[in-house]
Amino acid sequence: MCSVRNWNEVAIVPLRPDSTFPHKEILMAKLEMTMSHRLTQNEALIRIKTLLGEVKDQFADKISNLREEWSGNMGSFSFSAMGFSVSGILTVTPSEVKLSGNLPFAATFFKGKIESTIRERAEKLLA
Repeated sequence: MCSVRNWNEVAIVPLRPDSTFPHKEILMAKLEMTMSHRLTQNEALIRIKTLLGEVKDQFADKISNLREEWSGNMGSFSFSAMGFSVSGILTVTPSEVKLSGNLPFAATFFKGKIESTIRERAEKLLA
């Protein structure tokens, strides 16, 4: 049985219209993170974009349909992992990188590990 401790960390996200899933919406866990940096905004942006390319190569056997689209310093991304869809927005400011995303509700149990892994990788990347 699953219990949610904080309903503010859960979003109900409509599925794509072309989805064959029998329900119109699915519970998603919110992922909100902010990582500080001391780089120029442009250098931080270049490093984040490079990281997404590396992730695509490194985890090619585990993720599929990785898409990213950038408009200035804001980028949206989406991918599938183990049959689940993940999506989010990255915003690079002069002093921070902000990540706002949706994880499958099943990933809620791993949210802490996901956050710590992202934070650890971001600290090295943005140092």
